[in-house]
Amino acid sequence: MLRVEDTDEARNTTEARDAIFTGMRWLGLDWDEGPEAGGQHGPYFQSERRAIYDTWFDVLRAKDRVYEDEGAWRFRFERKPITMHDLVCGEITINYADESNTPDMVIKRSDGSYVFHFVNVVDDLEMKITHVIRGEDHLMNTPKHLQLFEALGATPPLYAHIPLILNVDGSKMSKRDEGAAVGDYPRQGFLPQAVVNFLALLGWSSKTEEEVFTLFQLVERFSLEAVNRSPARFDAEKCAWLNQQHLMELSVEAFAAAARPFVEASGLPVGENFEAIATTVKEKVRLLQDVPDAIGFLLHDEFAYETEALEKVTANPQAAILLKSLASAFSDLTEWSADTAKQTIGDTAKAAGAKPGQLMFPVRVALSGKAGGPDLGDILSLLGQDRCVARLTRFNEVLAV
Repeated sequence: MLRVEDTDEARNTTEARDAIFTGMRWLGLDWDEGPEAGGQHGPYFQSERRAIYDTWFDVLRAKDRVYEDEGAWRFRFERKPITMHDLVCGEITINYADESNTPDMVIKRSDGSYVFHFVNVVDDLEMKITHVIRGEDHLMNTPKHLQLFEALGATPPLYAHIPLILNVDGSKMSKRDEGAAVGDYPRQGFLPQAVVNFLALLGWSSKTEEEVFTLFQLVERFSLEAVNRSPARFDAEKCAWLNQQHLMELSVEAFAAAARPFVEASGLPVGENFEAIATTVKEKVRLLQDVPDAIGFLLHDEFAYETEALEKVTANPQAAILLKSLASAFSDLTEWSADTAKQTIGDTAKAAGAKPGQLMFPVRVALSGKAGGPDLGDILSLLGQDRCVARLTRFNEVLAV
């Protein structure tokens, strides 16, 4: 069930509401009941539930559990210890005997609007909520809510307060920090299943060596008993690593389909063999936004050489001679395949008294401009004979300058 707490007019915007809906749907966290889905416990916007709150407020008035104070209305606490049994934090007792430490709380403001504590309790009651799982920063609110449930003659739900998420430096994570906005993830090329996987591991462990899970596996294995008490640290590197693991699990077709929008947005041409080209980096990139840079040299012939890679080749006095010989040997081939081309690279190196490995790196830089990337055999096969010869020739001209 999804309900929208929109009673704060200053923060209640269509954009904010739509961002919640879009983010949850992208993550695959669809709701069975709520806005746009309907159900028997509506309305699902708190701003539309005023009549319901009025009814339950009248119950408290009839029991003399509220009183007016300078235009606002306060809930009268029972002055006794309140013990709660939290599914994560254990048993906690708050003593309400001292009014100076636990003053009666406002539940209705002087402008007639209701406060968070009251409306949430009423909604949980009306919507038959069984479990309230929320951040540990709400832990001290729970005894207040338990008193409200008791005053309303209702059975409270079970509570579980999970640890807060901290930044790597230990500071409390805010909505302005990296990784806090769900909308940033699809733009960077995260898969929704990877983000769900990462979020589930913040404060929870499967008690095994496994870390990569589908949503279905998480649902099967998750238990509140396994939630840690200590705050979790938001590790962006771990999130990216998990995304890479999930990208590797995709089929060739699914990976290419997911990568295509990022490549098209970069302005690179997407040809008929895009699927084969994209597949060359399927197990190498961590984010889909990295795909255009990783395969750009396979899609067009104009590319720059990485400075460090170029310097490494330039430092090899044999490189230019070997590459020139290889360009000639490639031109003479009557049949072209990755195996034939790699054999020719080895033969050319041996003929010059060098090891094949000494030529492989200069060839990679000449063909891709990069020190790393797809398998060299894939590069040779996808570029074809003519483009490989042309790139070797061009690179030799660069080395000659």
